[in-house]
Amino acid sequence: MNTRKMMLFIITAVLVVVLAACGNKNTAEPAKEASAEPTNTSAASGSEELTIKHKLGETKVKKNPQKVVVFDFGILDTLDKLGVQVTGVPQANIPPYLSKYADKDAYSNVGSLKEPDFEKINALSPDLIIISGRQSDAYEELSKIAPTVYLGLDTTRYMESFKENMNTVGQIFGKEDEIKTELDHVDKTIAEIHDKAAASGKNALIALANEGKLSAYGAGSRFGLIHDVLGFTPVDANIEASTHGQSVTSEYVAEKNPDYLFVVDRGAAVAGEGGESVSAKQTVENDLIKNTKAFKEGHIVYLDPNYWYLSGGGLLSVQEMVKEVGASIQ
Repeated sequence: MNTRKMMLFIITAVLVVVLAACGNKNTAEPAKEASAEPTNTSAASGSEELTIKHKLGETKVKKNPQKVVVFDFGILDTLDKLGVQVTGVPQANIPPYLSKYADKDAYSNVGSLKEPDFEKINALSPDLIIISGRQSDAYEELSKIAPTVYLGLDTTRYMESFKENMNTVGQIFGKEDEIKTELDHVDKTIAEIHDKAAASGKNALIALANEGKLSAYGAGSRFGLIHDVLGFTPVDANIEASTHGQSVTSEYVAEKNPDYLFVVDRGAAVAGEGGESVSAKQTVENDLIKNTKAFKEGHIVYLDPNYWYLSGGGLLSVQEMVKEVGASIQ
């Protein structure tokens, strides 16, 4: 009898051990699956790579880059509008409305618009460099430092090029919805002003004043959205389209006798808040030009060079440029 009880005890003990072992094996597998989840999440959200096609080539860029160097003030005002942080900018001649980027403690100075500081940029180890026309010659050298994307404006197709650049910015920084909202707002403002300009039946001449000299700009030029987008008829359809404009005299302006004369003061843009704007006025408002319809009707319009010369092509600058022209129509 005692022997039988002993055998039952041993058998029972063995069964308990076996069942416990089976239970441990079953609970181990879910633990293994749980440890795999963070790895998958990290891989999915870590670094999506985009291929950005632009005028100077194709560039692979990680989405939402953290350290960004920007050489174009229009793109800078766009990123500012979208709340995207930047690391480095060229701090000379920053437009007043972007003056916070002149803070040397908050942002690194990466050279000038035409002369990037390659050593300083390299030290920053940026994730992305954005350039435009003034830095196009430095593209290859900058590309050796970090992914570099050209977002210059093609003025022969101003709005199309502007929107393409904005959509590229939206794609890189995950701001597609915000970009769409802003572009819809710009389109609405343009439509209203275009109708207003067309209804006026007025023609216009655009001039850049610089050191006592005048250059004329027509359709398809860097300031050509006044004609191409906003609907003012060019007073001269044969103006040579070039970066620096067509050199003209006061006699030329008097002969063409525009209804509106839009003036961009380069001196004021590059000199900051100096007295250069007075020089532009003296250049333009001489005895010859005072005989034009533009002067007699109060339609000589001095455009803000901070938008028109330094930072065109941005969400903020384009909106302000369009509004400025609209406000001049009487």
